[in-house]
Amino acid sequence: MHRNFVGGILLGVMLAALCSLSARAADITGAGSTFVYPILSKWADAYRTARRVAVNYQPIGSGGGIKQIESKAVDFGASDAPLPPAELDKFGLLQFPLVIGGDVPVANLLGIEPGKLKLTGQVLADIYLGKITRWNDKAIAAINPDLNVPDQAITVVHRLDGSGTTYIWADYLAKVSPESKEKIGVNTIVDWPVGLSGKGNEGVAELVKRTAGAIGYVEYAYAIENKLAYTQVQNKNGTFVLPKKDTFQAAGSNANWSEAPSFFVMLTDQPGDQSWPITGSVFILMQKMQTKPEYGKAALQFFDWIYTNGQKLAEGLDYVPIPEKVVRLVEATWTQIKGADNAQLWAGN
Repeated sequence: MHRNFVGGILLGVMLAALCSLSARAADITGAGSTFVYPILSKWADAYRTARRVAVNYQPIGSGGGIKQIESKAVDFGASDAPLPPAELDKFGLLQFPLVIGGDVPVANLLGIEPGKLKLTGQVLADIYLGKITRWNDKAIAAINPDLNVPDQAITVVHRLDGSGTTYIWADYLAKVSPESKEKIGVNTIVDWPVGLSGKGNEGVAELVKRTAGAIGYVEYAYAIENKLAYTQVQNKNGTFVLPKKDTFQAAGSNANWSEAPSFFVMLTDQPGDQSWPITGSVFILMQKMQTKPEYGKAALQFFDWIYTNGQKLAEGLDYVPIPEKVVRLVEATWTQIKGADNAQLWAGN
């Protein structure tokens, strides 16, 4: 009797261990964008509760995420910089948009409240080129006649790591300033002529927070979380707008996703009176040929859950969900993701 009882316990322990291993086998790994991290972490928590599947995500920057998925080290990469079709083909990748958000300029100026300071694209470009070096420069004072802008040196803050947030920011500056396009260019890492570097959105936010007179660029959620003074920016139509869900959505509504090869779309400097000019999308990257199909299938189920159930969480952090018609286009491309036996991993809902 005693022997049977002990045997039953051992069998129970073994079964529990096997169940635990089975659960871990369904866990999903990803890496990349810090831009998407605030909402992705909320989605991951909710998904673990709903489906008992863990999503282990490393916010190492878009450049790192691209390298990780190209080397097949993770189940998915996340980047704010879309990859051109040629690079996707080279590494056998599929790309699709997940959510829309915004880069925002943030400044540390005594007495200036969030949303009060106005800046234009040209002023931002000249600050990051090192041409405007003080906050009371006539170009800034002229568009802020009602503010007491201090006579204070500007400390420029930018990203150290390979970053899609930088790609969005540099892409915008290149569109509004030919000099920025020529001297700085557009990439996940660029050679800024002035300033301090922080790692990740959180690193930039922290540097701005502790440096008087600093200006930096971060994803909107980081500005709110760190209580940083974000600015208004003049858009393509000449309107000064605030960063918020509605202005991100206005910019995103102009994107022609259906005609963009591999969803290669940038949302910066879009027309429209209400468009936030530094809007961007987060893109998911996955291998088309999955060596471990169970993980690829689990990742697709997670993203389908996000499109179906994650909208309210996204809106709560002022991200904008991808439009339903674009979701249908995205899920139609998932049939390209296959296992070693060439069988499709996604069969639809």
